Amino acid sequence: MKKKISVLALASIFAAGSAMASGWRIPEQSVDSTAKAGANVASSSRGDTAYYNPANMSWMADTWHLEADLTYLYLSPIEYEDSRMSMYSGESESENFIIPTGFVVSPSYGGARFGLAIVAPGGLSKQWEDIYPKAFAEEFSLTIIEMNPTVSYGLGDTFSIAGGVRMVYADATVGSDASGLGKPLSREMEGDTLEWGWNAALAYKPVDKLNISATYRSNVDLDFEDTADLNLMGNLMTLDAEVSVPLPAVFALSVAYDVVDNLNVELTWDRTFWSEYEFLDFNFSPAIPGNPFEVPQAREWDDTDAFRIGVTYAVSDTFTLMGGFGYDSNPAPDENVGFELPDSDAWLYSVGMQFKVSENMDLGIAALYDYKESRVVEVNPTDTVYGEFTNASALLITTGLYYKF
Repeated sequence: MKKKISVLALASIFAAGSAMASGWRIPEQSVDSTAKAGANVASSSRGDTAYYNPANMSWMADTWHLEADLTYLYLSPIEYEDSRMSMYSGESESENFIIPTGFVVSPSYGGARFGLAIVAPGGLSKQWEDIYPKAFAEEFSLTIIEMNPTVSYGLGDTFSIAGGVRMVYADATVGSDASGLGKPLSREMEGDTLEWGWNAALAYKPVDKLNISATYRSNVDLDFEDTADLNLMGNLMTLDAEVSVPLPAVFALSVAYDVVDNLNVELTWDRTFWSEYEFLDFNFSPAIPGNPFEVPQAREWDDTDAFRIGVTYAVSDTFTLMGGFGYDSNPAPDENVGFELPDSDAWLYSVGMQFKVSENMDLGIAALYDYKESRVVEVNPTDTVYGEFTNASALLITTGLYYKF
């Protein structure tokens, strides 16, 4: 069965959600992760442990753990001011999303624990209506849903290992329209695909107050083939098309320490291996001489580093406060930034709380503000982009319910 070409949108949309983490990543998938700016690896202790660090499942209470979260995500309009001509300037559309996630952790079965996470680890969209940006990125939208079953095994009280399978479903749309520039040149593609990967984790507790953890999510190559509707200077056609793009691997190293009995601090470093993304290369059949959409586009992204700190403070037996701060670098070099890729370095600020309703139930709420630095791209006046992107930001508000029985 053919996989639909629409997720060639995925290749171009790697930074369409660029008001978030580097590229298209959304690290925050639960109340605790939003509240601690993604520093929720070594310190994870509720149902979302199944996703953030399944090795920690070995040390959870020997019962069922369920968690359901809902995140509202707002992406601000991004302003582009062209340095050549004011008519090339524009502003992207503001965007709003609702992202549900869920997690399950089982009791122990002979030392083994089983977990399941259903998350939305990336995607989002970018839309431009102004004449010049629209010619390159009228719409790039992407939804990614990942189902991640995991299993952990504890080796005594100090060491635990875990692994799992990533089942990644993606649905996307890509379109561009240069008619406003007097060029009958456009493309429309949409569809979905399903791919597989794996993840692994380990956790080490040399003393009760200290947790040292590492996690890894594998690279997933997405290979697509289907049809694309093109308008090549007034010639309408539907062509077979194929493209291959990577979903990059992510490695995280985290240390969490109980400074005092009711205060935990986590430091997390993660690296996203964006260097897998070297070219965006569409292949159409039959080949059409002069087809501009078939010219390979260099991406040559760099691996990126993010640094996060999360603090958890138990005010009382029923009320917990959390806060976070982070810095995330962007992967796209200046010469390869486009309207579908207006990425820049990000600063993260977050706060949240958990309230124990009963012995078995917690309710939580958290907010995170993601500020993107302005980015000037002035490499070559003949490039698509020659100007400055400003005012990119995102706001996340996450609510969640955690229950154990």
